[in-house]
Amino acid sequence: MRDPYIVLGVTKAADSAEIKKAFRKLAKKYHPDQSSEPKAKEKFAEVSAAYEILGDEKKRGAFDRGEIDAEGKPRFQGFEGFGAGGPQGGAWNSARRGQPGGGFEHFEYAPGGPAQGPGFDASDLFSELFSAQRRRSAQGRQAPRGEDVAAQVVVTLAEAAHGAKTRVSLPTGRTLEVSVPAGIEDGKQIRLKGQGHPSPFGGEQGDAMVTVKIAKHAYLRPDGHDLRLDLPLTLYEAVLGAKVNVPTLDGTVELNVPAGSNGGRTLRLRGKGLPNQPGGTAGDLLVTLRIMLPEEPDADLISLMRQWQTQKPYDPRRDMK
Repeated sequence: MRDPYIVLGVTKAADSAEIKKAFRKLAKKYHPDQSSEPKAKEKFAEVSAAYEILGDEKKRGAFDRGEIDAEGKPRFQGFEGFGAGGPQGGAWNSARRGQPGGGFEHFEYAPGGPAQGPGFDASDLFSELFSAQRRRSAQGRQAPRGEDVAAQVVVTLAEAAHGAKTRVSLPTGRTLEVSVPAGIEDGKQIRLKGQGHPSPFGGEQGDAMVTVKIAKHAYLRPDGHDLRLDLPLTLYEAVLGAKVNVPTLDGTVELNVPAGSNGGRTLRLRGKGLPNQPGGTAGDLLVTLRIMLPEEPDADLISLMRQWQTQKPYDPRRDMK
């Protein structure tokens, strides 16, 4: 295994963002399912192993301090009093080579039994000990998950209220059918398990986080569990009263407008708001009356209003004085 900094093509001063960027670029280049490069599988494995060290702050620190090698294996630091750089290092090395002067009787290591005879090489023993340690560490460590991906889907107000199935395109290139639950609110997310990026280390695949956006309705506006609607009325409907059709999420319904209704008055249609609320009750539809004059000036209406102005004046703003 080469130096992970060389494998990823970064310097030792590189920050985590630079390292991650370099890894993703190389992983994409050598991914066995996509790459036509020679020995892509081996290069992908090498890049992944390098990132496993440099992408983890603790492992990177241990590597920089010389505590682990490029494969993540612990480096032998020597026992107290017998370090490679200590005063007795020469004696220790001489003993390992089976040379006299080291102060040790020479043994041969027999697996499963006592050491015996000349020719003992301590490196075999330490290799066994370190291999066992790595196996124990691997058993208690879970491989990192793949990265999650983000996507967005737009639904109508009726689809959000009643629930629907719609299709969403993911950054991974896949297009999936998503079930939008009834009563979902604008901006809420749906998690698609295992639909994110694969893990380069053999762990679980990431998830897809789909944000639901509710398209603006032509007439209806959500207000908590209720819906609001501005209803245009003619002057004579407001004065005389009328039965008027109003839109809801389930089609049109008839609303009774009382005679003498002022503009701005709000009427309530119970149960015609957003359905599937907690407790099984639906919200209401709140209808605010907006009195509209004719689009074109009407001479008779103008004459009548002038007559009212002089003969039947009234002040609707008297309480504001």
